[in-house]
Amino acid sequence: MSFETFGQPLLTFPDAEKSPLSIRAKALVFVDPRSRQLREDLEQLATRSVSVLIRGETGTGKELLARHIHRASDRGGLFVSVNCGAISPTYADAELFGYAAGSYSSSASSRAGWFGSANGGTLYLDEIGDLPLPIQIKLLAALENHEVTRVGAHQPSPVDVRLVAATSIDLAQAVAAGKFHERLYHYLSEGPLELPALRERTGDILSLAEYFLGIYSQRLDLPVPLISEAAQLALEHHSWPGNTRELENVIHFALLVSTGDEILPEHLNLPVVRPSAVLVQGWIDQLVQQGDVAEVRALKEYFTGINI
Repeated sequence: MSFETFGQPLLTFPDAEKSPLSIRAKALVFVDPRSRQLREDLEQLATRSVSVLIRGETGTGKELLARHIHRASDRGGLFVSVNCGAISPTYADAELFGYAAGSYSSSASSRAGWFGSANGGTLYLDEIGDLPLPIQIKLLAALENHEVTRVGAHQPSPVDVRLVAATSIDLAQAVAAGKFHERLYHYLSEGPLELPALRERTGDILSLAEYFLGIYSQRLDLPVPLISEAAQLALEHHSWPGNTRELENVIHFALLVSTGDEILPEHLNLPVVRPSAVLVQGWIDQLVQQGDVAEVRALKEYFTGINI
């Protein structure tokens, strides 16, 4: 299967860009209607100057969207990715906003911090809900005033940073619980972007599977097998709690354990979910009307055990 890149059906994070450890889900496609709408929303937001809040489950590819927003904007600075859950509560000020020389016993020089490093570019804060409330307040002040004060410094430094944040939780509920700063939430809500879970955009599943199959076949120097029709059904009916990251791992595993020129359902190591016999019979009747004998055989093979 062939794909086009950048603004087209496939969005990837190429190895050539020396992927940092923070990047996890490495590809998205925009085939499903919900994904196509996401791409339209994404491209409209990319050229605006507002902050963006991406909401989506773990493994859906939120950082990929953030990187695309940065590339599609006119910002010439760096894209700086920070996992808020990994920031030390003790040194959060210094990590985000930097520190002046001599602020710490071991610091002979100053440091710009993540905010300063993203000056002129984009700061991506993954799981922004994990930031301590006092840091959230300082973050909002830095965004509104376009300046930061490094730890130990006497004067603020001007900064020009676009914030793209991501969360896997409902921040509105965190605000109601007193765990997230309300004004910061409203500031971020100027550019909302919802990334649906993979199970909610089933039209993307097979395209992503084909992409990962091609990538891992090339990387492992193996011939590219076909995904059997029964295996395709298995992929489309799995709930994908781990989203794109889980799909990538499943395809990688299937490629390693398959023995022929086809990937079969047993190679996927997925639980078999059997819908009602009435629903399966309806699918079969539709395929029979279309004259698709191979699909009927694959459907019966996959849902073995249902009295149809």
